Amino acid sequence: MRSTARERNWSGTVTYSAERVVRPRSIDEAAELVAGSGRVHGLGTRHSFNDVADAPGILLDLTGIPTDLVVDPEAGTASMGAGTRYGAVAPALDRAGFALHNTGSLPHISLGGAIATGTHGSGTALGSLSTAVRSLELIGPDGSTRTLRRGDPDFDGSVLHLGLFGIVTRVEVDVQPTYRMRQDRFGPVPWDVFTANVAAVHAAAYSVCAFTLFGDEVGEVLLKSRVPAGAEDVAVPEDLFGGPRLPGLAADGHHTARDGSVGPWWDRLPHFPIDTVPSHGSEVQSEHFVPLRHAAAALDALRGLADRIQPHLHVCELRTMAADPLWLSPTQGEDVLCIAFTWQKHPEAVAALLPDLEARLAPFGGRPHWGKTSSLDADAVEALWPRLPEVRRLVAAADPDRVFASSFGARVLRT
Repeated sequence: MRSTARERNWSGTVTYSAERVVRPRSIDEAAELVAGSGRVHGLGTRHSFNDVADAPGILLDLTGIPTDLVVDPEAGTASMGAGTRYGAVAPALDRAGFALHNTGSLPHISLGGAIATGTHGSGTALGSLSTAVRSLELIGPDGSTRTLRRGDPDFDGSVLHLGLFGIVTRVEVDVQPTYRMRQDRFGPVPWDVFTANVAAVHAAAYSVCAFTLFGDEVGEVLLKSRVPAGAEDVAVPEDLFGGPRLPGLAADGHHTARDGSVGPWWDRLPHFPIDTVPSHGSEVQSEHFVPLRHAAAALDALRGLADRIQPHLHVCELRTMAADPLWLSPTQGEDVLCIAFTWQKHPEAVAALLPDLEARLAPFGGRPHWGKTSSLDADAVEALWPRLPEVRRLVAAADPDRVFASSFGARVLRT
C-alpha cells in the first residue's frame, strides 16, 4: 500500500486524490479489499488525462493479477485478466492462431481501462474496443462476483462503464482467425481535397489514420492494409487523393514499420511497438467525436482556430469509428470522425482553449472522449448522451450505496 502523494497519471498532469493505491495479486485479494473498504475504484494503466479513474478511498490497480489467457476457438472468444495490456496478450493470441479486430495506437494500455472509457483504434467499418466485449466479470459492492454477458438486459448500458458498476476483473472478447498487415505512408494531401473526401480517404484501407497541424495540408496519412489469408501481400496505390506514397520507414524504438512490409496484425495496427515505451508522457490529450457526415464542416470550423491551436500542438490525429449501440459510447448510433489532439504539456493553455474549441464543435454534436480533457459540464454532457438517465438507473441498481462512486461521475454524469 502506497501513499498517493506522488501517484499521478501517465503524463503527470493528474494527481490522484485517493488515500492509497493498492495492487492486488489475485481476484480474491481484490474482492477482500472491496468488501472491507468504504470507497473503491478501479485504476487502469493511468493513461487517462482527467480524473475519470480517480475517487476517494482506495484505487485498485489490477495489472498485478495474472493474465490467465483462455482461448475458446469454437466460441471465437478469448478471456483474460482485465489489467492485461494489449501488447502483452496480442502476440500470445497470434501464436494461438487468433487476432483482435482492432487495437488502439498505444498497445501499453489495459483491456479493462480501454473498455471502460471507450478507447478505440481506427476504421470506418470497425467498432471501438468496447464493442468486442462478450462478457465482463466484476466485483460488486459486497465483494461478490457477477458476470455481465452480451444479450443480457441492459448489457449495452453496462459495457462502457467508467468504473461505476464495480471492479472489472476479467474480460471476454471476440477474436477472429489471425491475419497479417502492412502499413504505408502517403501525403501531403491538400486541406480542401482532404476535407472534401474525408470518408473516402478513411475507407481506403482496413484502418486509416491522418495527421495534421491545421495548416494548408494534412501532412501524412497512414494506410493499414489487411493481407488476405494465403496471400503474400496486397496492392496499395501510389497516390492517395493527390498525396504521393512516401518513402517507407522501418520499425524503430518509436514507431511500428511504415515501409509496406508485411507483418503481424499486432505490429501494424498500433503506431507504437509493444516492447518499448513510446514517450515520457510529455503531453496533454483531448479528443472529440463528430458524426462522419459533419466531418468536413467540423474540421474547417476548427481550422479557424489554427493560430491559437498551433502554438500548443504536437499533432492532431484523425481517425474513424463505426456506429455502435453502447449507451455511453461516443459513437452511439452513428459513424464518427475522431479528432484527437496531442497537445504539448501546456495544461493551463489547453484548458483555456478547450471551451472555444468545443464550442466550434457544438453545432455538429461533438462528444468528448471520456478519458481525455474536456471543458463540457454536466448539462452539455446530458444533451449529448440521451441515454444517460438510463445509465444512472443501472448505476443505482448495481451500487446503491455508491461504493464505486467517483468525483468525475458525480460532476460530469450526475451519478
